[in-house]
Amino acid sequence: MSELIYGLITGVVFGFLLQKGRVIRYDKQIGALRLIDMTIVKFMFTTILVAMVGVYLLKDLGIAKLSVKPTVLGGNIIGGLIFGVGWGLLGYCPGTQLGALGEGRRDAVWGILGMLAGAAIFAEMYPALKNTVLKWGDFGKITIPQILGINHWIVIVIFVIGGVFMFRWFEKSGK
Repeated sequence: MSELIYGLITGVVFGFLLQKGRVIRYDKQIGALRLIDMTIVKFMFTTILVAMVGVYLLKDLGIAKLSVKPTVLGGNIIGGLIFGVGWGLLGYCPGTQLGALGEGRRDAVWGILGMLAGAAIFAEMYPALKNTVLKWGDFGKITIPQILGINHWIVIVIFVIGGVFMFRWFEKSGK
């Protein structure tokens, strides 16, 4: 039960930050897709960097266990394409459409219905997919540090430094 409570608290905090960062606004979503407004890119990359540091710190301290999902290119590519088309058509990604609904934007309901329909279709198609698409390019449970054969903190530092340079470039270019 405590995991559910932690999940709820984390979700509420993340939703609050999405709203305060204005990344659930349609104009920000479309601006990101058109590469003219990098607010969402900056928000999400910051989230990834903080999570990367936090997860590996908790892992190294023995507080958390890293649960790596298998890398399956077939599923990732096809799923990414479906995700991208849905985001482009609706102007919301899954997290932001729930936030938009919370702000009273009824158009987000279409995205939520689309997610539910997509989940139902995937569940029905899973038996056929598990031996085809979900086997294409199956590299197993791998991480970038494992592929490179280096300590994960080296990769994290490289990503953080890259993020700082990316943020500075965005600021200088007005994005």
